[in-house]
This record gives sequence, structure tokens and C-alpha cells, in this order.
Amino acid sequence: MSALPETAVALRDALRRGEVTAVEAVEHFLGRISEGDDLDAFIAVSADRARDEAHAADARFAATPASERAGLPPLHGMPIAFKDLVDVIGSPTTFGTAALPVARPARDSPGVAALHNAGAISLGKTQVPEFGLNAYSENRIAPPARNPLDPSRTPGGSSGGSAAAVAAGMLPVAPGSDGGGSVRIPALACGLVGLKPGLGSVPADLLEGPTPGPVDPFGAPRLAVSGPLARTPEDAALLYDAMRGHAGASVTGSASAGPGASGGEGSALAAVRTADALTGLRIGLSAASPFEAAHPTPLTEEAREAWEIAASRLAERGHRVEEAEFRYDPRYPETFARCWTAGLSLLELPEGGADRLTDLARVFRERALGRSLDEHLESAAVITAIAADFRDQWGAYDIVLTPGLAAPPPAVGAFMSLAPDDDYRAQCEWTPFTSMVNVSGLPAIAVPTLELPGGLSMGVQLIGRAGSEAQLLRLAAQLMRC
Repeated sequence: MSALPETAVALRDALRRGEVTAVEAVEHFLGRISEGDDLDAFIAVSADRARDEAHAADARFAATPASERAGLPPLHGMPIAFKDLVDVIGSPTTFGTAALPVARPARDSPGVAALHNAGAISLGKTQVPEFGLNAYSENRIAPPARNPLDPSRTPGGSSGGSAAAVAAGMLPVAPGSDGGGSVRIPALACGLVGLKPGLGSVPADLLEGPTPGPVDPFGAPRLAVSGPLARTPEDAALLYDAMRGHAGASVTGSASAGPGASGGEGSALAAVRTADALTGLRIGLSAASPFEAAHPTPLTEEAREAWEIAASRLAERGHRVEEAEFRYDPRYPETFARCWTAGLSLLELPEGGADRLTDLARVFRERALGRSLDEHLESAAVITAIAADFRDQWGAYDIVLTPGLAAPPPAVGAFMSLAPDDDYRAQCEWTPFTSMVNVSGLPAIAVPTLELPGGLSMGVQLIGRAGSEAQLLRLAAQLMRC
């Protein structure tokens, strides 16, 4: 077999035309995983199961008449992998913690099932921080994930293992989850495109967790959603369509529906293919962070340059880019921290389990347990009001353009070596623009715009209005085609 196509979209087309078999695709990426084991992106590789599924996919393809192959699943034979925070039949679930026994799930999580139904083949589970809490992918059960652009540095978190795998070519694309920046942070750290959809845009998200729906057990806005990590906007759109249950464009490039913005209106991939036609948006430029009420959030020169490059490119594309003045509620830093960790108070651990938590999880769990139900409910009410304020302020613009990360990714171990409060503060200072978008429930995308001399990447974040995921992907394509 010749080399596989370089993009996920091209691989999808080759698989559906029979130019590449599912077995060939799986073997190729299993080989890349083996070659890249020094990055520790994977916590478990399910090679035998993946091979069995690939053989089954090829058998279904062979049994399908050529005239009916347009009806194949949209990700027929596409290798992917899942974060070790979700259940995948045939793979262990650890949640990145030594505090719980390893689970052997009998069924897939809803989001996993949706992608398996779309024809994707899982190659295993990727590295995460404990319970997905942190902006770096380190825990006490496996070696830390490392950044392919500089293995001495973190790939971010909590989707750090997945981002490292995609950036290193171990996977064509990967689904991630984002509860405070966990798709966008690793994307920015590893030079990828990372889409955080709006709350509810991926239907399976509202089925995940102990309390299905748009709010958490205490009534705060649900923070975590699922989104794609990819090397190109087109590849991100392909996976996003599949995560939503939309087939997207066919192998000939035609679309199953028009390029609508979101929901059931059409294909995100079809929309990205019309990216050059997008113009005239009002874009608000802001480096304000709601964490500024608690501590400084300075930008390095690299972060500012990446942001200025994006603003210039979008203006050249015919968009109206202007300075925006946002003022954020000073209650945000404390309230977000409380809501972000409130779920730890519901965590049931076996005897001795608390002693096996990482220091940050242990301390924040103790604090969450120490708050009364009324205090949890009060924090939820405050963060709900702050979310509405975010949406009102940002709604004056079609798009809000912020810097991405405040600095290049730190060294592996830099965060975890700190005391819990210092660790948390350092994470907030590195990622001052991401968590506010989760609170708002709106979509956002991370886009690389600057390659540093040593090979590291810096980028920006674009925040959209409700239902603007396809528009964000089009803007990402504009930024990356300049």
C-alpha cells in the first residue's frame, strides 16, 4: 500500500472508494502509535479489537454493491481514539485516577456509541489528567503525555493525549471534551484546530454524566461538551458532523444539505468549503479576562503576536475588526472555581481512595465537601447570571477574537510540582480566556496562527454566537489559508 492520504477528509474518501482498506488504515496508525510511544499519548491501545473491527468493516464494504456505497457510514473505517474519561467497550476506563478501581465497561458512552455507529474504529484510550480537571495531562497512573512539537513540554489538557496523538500523526483526528478549555488548550499547545461546540450542539453531550441535561446537579450551566481535534478546519468539520450525527459531504464533494450554520441545517464540512465567500463580519478584539479580578493575566510577546496576526488576516478578508470593551463580574474567579469543582463533592471513593488522589483533586474535593448545599446552589445562581452577562456583552459582535494561550506550553511537571492553589492559579494564568466560554454555553474555536522558531505553535480563540460552529470553522479556514 502507498502512503495514506495526509488529511482525514482525503482518507475518508479513499476508504469509501475502496482505495484504502480499513485494515490498512488501522495498521498504519497502530504503527505510528508504536513509533511515537515516547510521547505517552496513549494509556491503552486496543490493537486486537481494532483489527477485528477493521476486518468487519472491510467485509461490509465488499458486500455492499458499488451503487449503494454512498450509504456507508460517514466515517467508515476511520481510526480514532477516545480520552480515558469515557467508556469504550473493550478498553479500560481509569478517569486518570489511582483513587478508583479500573472499570471494564460493558457498553459505550453515548458519544462513543455515536462515533462507532458512524463507522469509526477505536484504537484505544488517550492520556488525561485526573478526572479531566487540569490544563495538563499528568496523573499518578501513567507517564505524562508530551507535546510532539517539543517533548519536554506539556501538550495541555485535559485532551492532551488526544491532541499529542493527532499532532504526531498517530491519529487522523480525535474527539475531545471541553469543560474549561480542554479541547482548545491542547489544540493551541500542539498547533491544531480545536472546536468547542455550543452546549447541546452535539446531542450525545446532554446524555453524558450522572445528570443528563443542560445543567449540573446544583443547577449551574453544564460546562463540558465534546468537540473535534484536527490538523485542518476541514478535518475538524468532518468529525464534528459525525459527532452530531450528520453525514457531511460525499466523496464527490457534494453536500447532503446546504451549508447551514448548525443544528440540522446542513453540513459543517460543506460550509468550510465555502469559507472564501465569508466576509463582512463584525469582530470584537479583546484581551480582557474575567480572572483579572483575582490576579494578573499577562501575555507573552508570542501570544500577542499570534493574536495580532489573526486580527490582521481577518481584516484583510473583509471583516470589520475593532477593539471591544468588556467588563467582567469580579465574582467570576471564585465562583468558577467553586462550580468547576463542585462535582467532586459527589464523588464516591473506596476506602483509602482519597489518599490516592493527586494533591489538587484532594484539596479541591475537601473544599467542595465542606460547602453546604445552599452554598453550592448560590454559586450556581451566580455563575448562571455571569453566563448571561457574557452572552449579552459578546452579542454586540458577530465574533469575539481573543488571544489563545497566554504563553507557550510549560515544561512537563511544571504545574504538578506546585502546591494545589499555586497549581490552579498558574493554570488560570496560562489559560485566561477559555473557561468563560464554557460558562457562557457558546461555541468557540482554537486556531494556530504563528509558528515559533523552535517549532512550537501559538494561536487564537474565536468565540461565536449560538449556532455558529460552521461559521467558526470557516473563519479558521480563512486564517489558515492566508
